[in-house]
Amino acid sequence: MSGILVYALHYEGAFNKNSLGAVSEGARLAAELGTECHAIVIGEGVSDDLAAQLGKYGASKVFRVEGPEGLAQPVIDAMEAAIAAGGHEYALFGGGLLGFEIGAGLAARLDAGVCMEVTNVRVEDGKLVAERPILQDSQISSVHYRSGVGVIISRLNAFEIKETGGTATVEDLAVEFKAHSLKAKMVQRGEQRGADVNIEDANILVAGGRGLGKKEGFDALEELAGALGGAVAATRAVVDAGWYSYSAQIGQTGKTVSPKLYLAAGISGAIQHKVGMQASENIVAINKDSNAPIFEFSDLGIVGDLNKIVPKLTEAVKAKKGS
Repeated sequence: MSGILVYALHYEGAFNKNSLGAVSEGARLAAELGTECHAIVIGEGVSDDLAAQLGKYGASKVFRVEGPEGLAQPVIDAMEAAIAAGGHEYALFGGGLLGFEIGAGLAARLDAGVCMEVTNVRVEDGKLVAERPILQDSQISSVHYRSGVGVIISRLNAFEIKETGGTATVEDLAVEFKAHSLKAKMVQRGEQRGADVNIEDANILVAGGRGLGKKEGFDALEELAGALGGAVAATRAVVDAGWYSYSAQIGQTGKTVSPKLYLAAGISGAIQHKVGMQASENIVAINKDSNAPIFEFSDLGIVGDLNKIVPKLTEAVKAKKGS
């Protein structure tokens, strides 16, 4: 057995950071299992340099497949072929909608066990055990695999990116795509509802909730985020109300983030939101309700009117940068 196969999504000459995290995690687990971590890259004209980059994150071999990238069915065909060629026991995916779609499709194709929203993977008795939160993240479920191949799909940002300094061999793999796999074509790639900032990559996030009172409340948050050099995020409640873009939504039904600073303005801190931002390095909360749940897990809490505090904070940041 060749161990673990990781799907590495790339776009415009760079790998998705969740894919790099998955490769790093795959390499760690493969070392504990005494086997290898391989990666697979699908695309048109993928260069040797791009594919070999995955060696820096722990992949010992990279399967390169010529075909359409960014569509689920061709990737499922390619991964099925790679697993048949390499005898992999596990297929590992970073978080994201495409990873969920490919992982689920691959599990159906191989009649394999699958676990989604995985936040941790451990080795037990020479096998991998996936852990995922359940019951609104109040409990952890441990998932063991009985199938020949186990499919593991992580939650966004669950796996840390680590450079090992290794090298990878690049092996071209010829894949005969199924007719239905080539029916769809990629027309355009973009964020849903048109957001132009990827909040998952931001080191500083200023997030707004229902406590802003109205849609225009985000104007002040955008100004503060601009002064701090960060981005703006939102809760599900305000996104559902049409106050802000879905692509900025954080929480159980949105994105998971881990910035260095997370400033929450008018956010109560419900468990559904907490699961998406609790890994932030520093959490600062502004809320007029001193009993708001978010204060229980914040590093710094400010009880007061955010409509007065946020503008003052913005002025202070601008003054500091100007001095």
